[in-house]
Amino acid sequence: MRVLRPSALFLVAAIFLCASAVAAAEEVSVETYKAAVEPICQRNSNANKKILKNVKKDVRQGKLKLAAAALIKASAALNRAYAELKTVQQPVAEEAILAKWLGYVKKEAALLSQTGRALRANRKSKASHDETQLNHYANLANSTVFSFHFHYCRFEPSKYT
Repeated sequence: MRVLRPSALFLVAAIFLCASAVAAAEEVSVETYKAAVEPICQRNSNANKKILKNVKKDVRQGKLKLAAAALIKASAALNRAYAELKTVQQPVAEEAILAKWLGYVKKEAALLSQTGRALRANRKSKASHDETQLNHYANLANSTVFSFHFHYCRFEPSKYT
């Protein structure tokens, strides 16, 4: 019987661990990923319906502080959803696309907050510019993951702003 040297044993163990990690990572399908993230997005979407329901009306009526507070609160909710979305194991083949999508989601959260701060400072033209940017990034996010056929993970800020 031949005994393996410790360095050879280490090499065999390392190869086994790498192969196991790759196999485990590849087990996640797009459908599994979608099933994991849609409930996160649904919670965020439902929260935003409540938080943002009067934003347009408040802005039209000059209640900028109320609208600002709602946008900042929606930003915090989206940041929480983003943090959860980042923890979901992704399909290996889709990691680059999902990283891009998550980057857009993070940018949307920042723009919601930025728009709210602009309204709070009574800077309507800055808020309008930020809102345009927000809609642009939402469209980029949605087109990036179009093939996933998300329902709740489609961001539509134009409904509220």
